[in-house]
Amino acid sequence: MVPVTSDGLNKEMVLPPIQQNRPAMSWGVKIKKKLKVIAPFLGKFRPNVGQCCHQCTPNSLGKQLGQNSPSLGFQNLLSVNERHTRYRGWLVQRVCCALFVNGCTVYPSHVGDRLDRVCQSNRVQGALTAEHKAPEGGDSQGQLNRLSTYHPLINTCISPGLLRFVGWALLKLLGSVFSSVQVNLNQLAALHRASEQGSLVYVYVHQSIMDCVLIPLVLFCHNLRVPYTLCPLQMNSSWLRSVLQKVGVVLLPPCALTEQDAEMGSLYSPVMTSLLRELLHEGQAITVGVSQESGQGGQWLARIRQLIKEGSVPDVSLVPVGISYDCVPKSNIQVGLRSFLQCLWSLLWKRSGGSVRIHLAQPFSLKEMCETARYRVDGWRPLQDLLLPTILNNRTDTISGQRMMSWLLPSPYTPDLSLSTGPEKNLSMALILHLIYSATSCMAVMPTSLVSSLLLHKHCKGVRASVLCRDVAWLIEEVLFRNKDLGFGGSLVEVVYYSLSLLAPHLTFSALPSRKDPFIAPHPSLAATLILSRHAQIVTHTFIIEAVGACAVSAMLRDVAGNAVGSMRRNDGLDGEEVKGDVEFNVVLCQAELTERALQLCHLLPPGFMPPCQSSQSFALDAVDSLVRCGILIMEEVSRDFPICDYWKKQNTLSWTTSDDPYHSDSDCEEQELRSYKLSHPSQCPEMLFFLCRMLAGHLRALCWATEGLDLLHTPLPEAECVAQIHSHLCDTANKNKQHYESCSEEAARTAVRTLIDLGVLVEEQRRVDVFLAVSPLFHLEDNRQKLYRFISQYLYN
Repeated sequence: MVPVTSDGLNKEMVLPPIQQNRPAMSWGVKIKKKLKVIAPFLGKFRPNVGQCCHQCTPNSLGKQLGQNSPSLGFQNLLSVNERHTRYRGWLVQRVCCALFVNGCTVYPSHVGDRLDRVCQSNRVQGALTAEHKAPEGGDSQGQLNRLSTYHPLINTCISPGLLRFVGWALLKLLGSVFSSVQVNLNQLAALHRASEQGSLVYVYVHQSIMDCVLIPLVLFCHNLRVPYTLCPLQMNSSWLRSVLQKVGVVLLPPCALTEQDAEMGSLYSPVMTSLLRELLHEGQAITVGVSQESGQGGQWLARIRQLIKEGSVPDVSLVPVGISYDCVPKSNIQVGLRSFLQCLWSLLWKRSGGSVRIHLAQPFSLKEMCETARYRVDGWRPLQDLLLPTILNNRTDTISGQRMMSWLLPSPYTPDLSLSTGPEKNLSMALILHLIYSATSCMAVMPTSLVSSLLLHKHCKGVRASVLCRDVAWLIEEVLFRNKDLGFGGSLVEVVYYSLSLLAPHLTFSALPSRKDPFIAPHPSLAATLILSRHAQIVTHTFIIEAVGACAVSAMLRDVAGNAVGSMRRNDGLDGEEVKGDVEFNVVLCQAELTERALQLCHLLPPGFMPPCQSSQSFALDAVDSLVRCGILIMEEVSRDFPICDYWKKQNTLSWTTSDDPYHSDSDCEEQELRSYKLSHPSQCPEMLFFLCRMLAGHLRALCWATEGLDLLHTPLPEAECVAQIHSHLCDTANKNKQHYESCSEEAARTAVRTLIDLGVLVEEQRRVDVFLAVSPLFHLEDNRQKLYRFISQYLYN
């Protein structure tokens, strides 16, 4: 936690004014209360996000704690004035941006003989020999010719003059796209110290092409070394490709359309690994983006880890970066100068108008992380070994372990990595998962995220503006209690009005003439729901522990309610359709069963929600305990003949045992007290329980619908076609029900297919270059598919 200045709010943190060119609303929010000011902190402290993991990198954390941390502050990157320069005067006010860029420190990067060093590396030489293309005499000129496709990539450099011009142009461009770009200044001193000791590798979760623009610009404006950006983008325009390669952007080779096509080449991976080695030897910084859904980009982290393991590079410092948008810009650049200009025009014409918050986390040593290997606790097991015995055979005990996600680091992507098999591959996957989790944890919660989460998960049928303001204030306090930073400040009404203005195209507003309190509801369309769902993801990450526990409680309540209704049918002879109203019962939930349900649900979560350095069992226990802290569950008091603290009246309390185990303790022999919980309001379950359950409903419902659509697949099919058919089935089901559109995104279909592959429902078959998927013979049986559907749907709140 970091103390806040006496003024309470940073001047750069207040919400920007609503843009004049934005469609204005036809109503004004008027609440007959004193305007409540939203302070993005509790008491006198703000959440200090981005700290090193105390378990994986304790030494790096200790070094940071020993330094004097400056007070937390934010700077608007787009607010450049004469105070940022050494000059004053009326003329300076008009050219202050150019003067500021000219005064920034630039660390030039000269290519030199980098091309020869890469071509002469053992890794590249071995790849050439394997292709039977290397001549016996070792003709270096012939090898250079064979690697001519990769020459532009290897010769990527940073030109100081061009970098200053591009930086000035980006400041002007971003000023027309965003209202502000707030940068957390708390870790800049630590980054300057770490950059003097070695290379830095910035890791972020990919959301938009703007990520590749913002990180280098932030570092450039704060006199840090501009990194080489690994951007899996194809550019057919030779002029545009040349400009980007002179500001440190490493693009795909001209012969590859996608990153997957490039990775399938036999020379691409050895050349890129050797290029990384040379860049790190030169002391250059590198930026790596990782996809949260597919893990794409994680192979670069595996390559860097391999270089550390081999001793080719002494050490690097990893820096997770969290980027939060009020509205994520749509900027999908395919190929060519024309599409680039179209994307640029789209950004300027359909400007988001929102803010951006960037958090740079504390740097930590990758070598320390690799040597301790504490970022993986449980033994990695296939998902089918963890859950299939429970699903098909109704086993009550779950096998301990953590879900293996081999698709995060597929073997075709890393053909040259000696660490891509066995335990070393598991450690590389754990590193990728840990950095995805760390970068996501650094993201600030934006106001559009709060409003989207409330409208999707709590008020899906609509809500009055006054009630929405009250719930936003409640949710802000809950977010701050979980040590999550907020990306806004101001009065409560301003926050809500600002969010609704940005989300207006995806909402429906209505108000009676006699009432000044409008009614707000999400627009019942696929596009609007998917956008709101994307905004709400960061709130789901914040409450993931409580959401898992709430779904476990919901699963047990479903069983109890089903048994109660079944008993009423047997005793009273009622049909199911005649049982109306709520079934009144006083539910007692066993802690062991609750933990078991939560543990099973943990294995179904997508990547990035759980840190790999925490065991699944520990996460499940925290999920149950979190519901007690929230007030959803209360511990049942068991009547005893003597106080629980009176150990003298217990039988065999002081019995001694002998053991050769040096870590054995007599306290391990004590029987654990069985605990039970009750709902805090058994007659009417608390609203927060339903709110938490709906956070994971979109993911779980997509799994259920994908399971139902298995009989529609005419397998074997290529993986891409299988994902497309599942996606089509999800959309058809949502359109048929006219609701639950958040479950039919492409990411949801892709995640569902990968989960079914890990469960063994879909079996991979390698055919030449493509991977085909076929339904497992075990799940050709309708009974097994129904068991899988019932297992997943038990956690689904309806």
